[in-house]
Amino acid sequence: MKLLTGSSKANIIYIAAAVFLLCYPFINDTRSILILFTQIFIFAVFAMSYDILLGFTGIVSFGHAMFFGIGAYSTGILLDRFEPTVPIFLLSIIVGMILAAILSYVVGLLSLRLKSHFYAMLTLAFSGLFLVAAEKWRSLTRGNDGFTFRIPDVFKDRMTLYFITLFLMIVVFLVLKRFTESPLGRVLQAIRENEPRTESLGYNVIHYKIIASIVAGVIASVSGSMYVLTLRFVNTSVFALDVTLDALLMTIIGGVGTLVGAIIGAGLIEFAHHWLTGLAKVHWIFERWMIFFGILYILAVMFFPMGIVGTVKSWFYKRKGTNKTKDVDKEKIAG
Repeated sequence: MKLLTGSSKANIIYIAAAVFLLCYPFINDTRSILILFTQIFIFAVFAMSYDILLGFTGIVSFGHAMFFGIGAYSTGILLDRFEPTVPIFLLSIIVGMILAAILSYVVGLLSLRLKSHFYAMLTLAFSGLFLVAAEKWRSLTRGNDGFTFRIPDVFKDRMTLYFITLFLMIVVFLVLKRFTESPLGRVLQAIRENEPRTESLGYNVIHYKIIASIVAGVIASVSGSMYVLTLRFVNTSVFALDVTLDALLMTIIGGVGTLVGAIIGAGLIEFAHHWLTGLAKVHWIFERWMIFFGILYILAVMFFPMGIVGTVKSWFYKRKGTNKTKDVDKEKIAG
């Protein structure tokens, strides 16, 4: 009997998880739980977009929130200015994707020639620029106060929104998985491992980095559009540094360069936030939930230095290697 390969086992796990999530609302349709899972799916998409930069290309960005914010404001403004219908909502997503693609191309062209922390700080400056613009352009964004808007009736049902965001997460995961396993994705991983050597082989490194930046920016804008759809409200907080740091933490905790790790990281962080804020009703000390959240993050880094998925994979390979060694020893003894 042929044993299942590692990839086959992973696919079975993915399918089982997808089936469970599809069936879960029929088991437990509590409003707070559905909202929590919807947020997890949206931030999983955002974290996967960041993983394309950090995990697969080796690019550290502190300004990824600007693409998230562009998608958020594109959807908020169009649904506010026009009749809140499904076509207008889809148009707002497309507008956000186009603006994010143009911005990521321009920012990448201007800054991706810089190395390591220089690029990271420049992206932070760009993100800060958009934050200030959103605060000052009150005729369009209404500043820090933000604004509420109506959404299409079909999205007012929490279960419908749950399934739409779940479908979005699955589609983005499959598309990005195919992207990272393509020849282009292999080049991006080569850049991450050894950029000078990849360049010496004749690859235009800047060209490939810009492609990665565009893909990540477009996906981030989609997650921003879905995020404000669930809130029916948008303000300048979508451009805040905290949004980028959340994506960074989700990627690192789940496992850099794994995609599924970004989903796991998003689930853990959103669940921890929900759980810790809920404990504030039990004791006042939990009102300072950020302290406990920091402790959880430190413990996660200590016990899972390569992220949860990366560490589990290393355990699996070590165990597999040990078993192979034992089998060889048995064959020697038998011989």
